[in-house]
Amino acid sequence: MSAWQDNVRRVEPYIPGEQPDFPDMIKLNTNECPYPPSPKVSEAVAAFAGSSLRLYPDPNCRSLREAIAKRYGVAPEQVFVGVGSDDVLAMAFMTFFNSEKPILFPDITYSFYDVWAELYRIPYVQLPLKDDFTIDPKDYLRENGGIVIANPNAPTGAELSQAHIETILAGNPGSTVIVDEAYVDFGGTSALPLLEKYDNLLVVQTFSKSRAMAGIRIGYAIGSGEMIGYLTAVRNSFNSYTMNRLTLSCGVAAVEDEAYFQEITAKIIATRERAVERFRALGFIVPESKANFLFVTHPQISAAALFAALREEHIFVRYWNKKRISEHLRVTIGTDEQMDALFAFLEKYIKKNGQA
Repeated sequence: MSAWQDNVRRVEPYIPGEQPDFPDMIKLNTNECPYPPSPKVSEAVAAFAGSSLRLYPDPNCRSLREAIAKRYGVAPEQVFVGVGSDDVLAMAFMTFFNSEKPILFPDITYSFYDVWAELYRIPYVQLPLKDDFTIDPKDYLRENGGIVIANPNAPTGAELSQAHIETILAGNPGSTVIVDEAYVDFGGTSALPLLEKYDNLLVVQTFSKSRAMAGIRIGYAIGSGEMIGYLTAVRNSFNSYTMNRLTLSCGVAAVEDEAYFQEITAKIIATRERAVERFRALGFIVPESKANFLFVTHPQISAAALFAALREEHIFVRYWNKKRISEHLRVTIGTDEQMDALFAFLEKYIKKNGQA
């Protein structure tokens, strides 16, 4: 090994879900929205003046921040935007988790959290979820350098109540508490109302799921003006031009089309509830989910074997060969037609393997 490699920062990177490219595939592995973005987004793309790309974008992202602020009834100074919620969360880790005390997050959750902690050399403790994969808020009433909770959680879909979030906030006045609400629009309850009482709360959301814009990369955080000011200072010390002009235009268009947003989230929720019934009818154990996915297991069927069989048919779901969840699959909610195709395969697979 060359001497210069002694000073290289080495991390195990986050591995995103597979991005296959088959014309006949059913892609239920990365929690993308099965429907297109608002038609107003397409209109914004069509109307976009390409000649303006010679100019830098607004470093303050004022138009998008104002649109988000209006949607949620907060001041623009309380809104921070970034290149997807991953960018926002990474900036938040860098900004707020600078204590020698460990930050806290669950052992089963979004697997980027420990990657960022390792990257930024932040000490951390992963607290085990209960046997039913839910959080015990009392576990977070201990000394710490910060807390991050995905709510609803990924990959389980389980939701921590607003009252329990408040218990954690009230018990940790000296720590920043980040609530990652990537999936909250699918029936969850946001922690945003708690901002009126707790200035140590940062709520992070994304356009990738409920606004069907995973390909354009928009995430945002809402917190106190002081908290957003700290976050912005760090971002501007890293890259002050994170959001491009086209993205800003599309983001504003999406936020302003509330009717379409409500329409597609309602469709996904309805399909999810039908899918719960069909999974259970086939013998799967399916916990309640407040996300656009289900976390399923079957007591008589190997998750790894089923994952492989689905993949051979170009039906893609998510599988982790990890402790505690190696017999579970995470299945994104697709269109009704996609879910029907999934269940048609599952019925044949179970019958063939002698389980029905």
